[in-house]
Amino acid sequence: MSSQQHDIVVVGGGTAGCVLAARLTEDPGTRVLLLEAGSATLPEAVAYPPAWPSLAASEAGWGDTTVVQHASGAPVPLPRGKGLGGSSAINAMVFARGHHTSYADWSAHGAKGWTYDDLLPYFQRSETATSGAPGRGTDGPLTVGPAQRPNDILLACLDGAIETGHRRAVDISGGLEEGFAPVDLNVVAGRRQSAADAYLAPALDRPNLSVVTGATAHRLIFEGTRCVGVEYGVDGRTHTATAAGEVVLTAGTIGSATLLQRSGVGSEEDLRQAGVDVFHRLPGVGRNLHDHPRANLVHRALRPVPTPRNNHGEILGLLRSTPDADGPDVQIIFIDIPLPNAVAPVENGFTIGISPMRPVSRGSLRIGSADPYAAPVLDPRYFTAEEDVRAVLSGITTARRIARSDALAGWGIEEVSPGPGAVDEESLARHARRYFGSYCHPVGTCLMGEDEMSVVDSELRVRGLDNLRVADASVIPAIPSNNTNATVYAIAERAVDLLRRS
Repeated sequence: MSSQQHDIVVVGGGTAGCVLAARLTEDPGTRVLLLEAGSATLPEAVAYPPAWPSLAASEAGWGDTTVVQHASGAPVPLPRGKGLGGSSAINAMVFARGHHTSYADWSAHGAKGWTYDDLLPYFQRSETATSGAPGRGTDGPLTVGPAQRPNDILLACLDGAIETGHRRAVDISGGLEEGFAPVDLNVVAGRRQSAADAYLAPALDRPNLSVVTGATAHRLIFEGTRCVGVEYGVDGRTHTATAAGEVVLTAGTIGSATLLQRSGVGSEEDLRQAGVDVFHRLPGVGRNLHDHPRANLVHRALRPVPTPRNNHGEILGLLRSTPDADGPDVQIIFIDIPLPNAVAPVENGFTIGISPMRPVSRGSLRIGSADPYAAPVLDPRYFTAEEDVRAVLSGITTARRIARSDALAGWGIEEVSPGPGAVDEESLARHARRYFGSYCHPVGTCLMGEDEMSVVDSELRVRGLDNLRVADASVIPAIPSNNTNATVYAIAERAVDLLRRS
């Protein structure tokens, strides 16, 4: 067993880990070790925006699936990235903050200082927004902006949304608007820009940064209540990394919670069921797992749909499922390919995706054993809350009006799935529950707050333990109304400030 000492050990080289490694090593006196279970070299397809649907099943993904879901009677694939850049290297490259109202619930468990306005400087710090819209960043590592040439079918959908009475937003990515518009993407000069590209790559030559890939974290090491390091494995050999300062978990909603549990931190019931001795009782670890499910309306078109050249989903809308909602709670995204569906294959067409953006359904994550290489047990409990189904039904009504608009008439549109025979709420609800997929935005398993179910406090410190923080999507108490990657960048940017002040 070998051992190395650093000031800060960062566990997980995804979005948040890349941000922390790059920002913390701007101080030449801070020695940082970044551990990543995946590879430093990812498939060439990662860089090509239209190829992202194939990446979850490649070596750049973990291959996770949920347990059988009550709503659908089947397990659901839950993609997450494996390798430097993490999920920012395999996602659909949508970069949006979500509406500011969706951050109001972050204080429900007592978290202080995490409103949208509190996060705004960190959103801005992460980006250089090409739109030049007010409130956007101008000198961040990420260059973000709408697709330069959206697919014609998607532009027709946007015209249809405006025709049917929806607002044409100016900056749907900025957090202040509702309506429909082209969304910002992490695409630069026709290639994906991941967290590894934007943050980590420029920092790799710094002598105070060490990066170890192929490193699976086994457990955290404690002296009393103080976390002093991490035990990890590389190529069958066990190593120990010690931290003179802090250990920060950035392994994501799944990885950070499972590492805590394997280290004996969690609920007594979960740990004993997995055969792990209880080191520190923290019942919220692994609870509050939730995600955006997405139902799809798949359409056949008579007019040929142009070959995709961007990320497939270049235009989206944020809207309210009911007039009395306190903010937009449904996303509609136009997708320039016909996704696999419940009825029949479609060779030429497109998809309208509908997702409840503020889902009420909550599930859990737990380890099945102490084996660090075993997959966890994931149960998001999709659509167990009726409010989520009602939100999707509202979105389906809106999507169908758009599909019937004059703007799309020239494309020869026919809805294939669920199909024109599904008209009543019961059949549409049954379709949504049965034929949905994960939108790949799991959050919440290391809930941030100040109550007994919180895992980290308002400064991201693991409650009851010293020198240990979590700084990734797992700390999000309630999922915002966006594809979550932009929010993770902001959380990580703020974590840097918290660490510098400690």
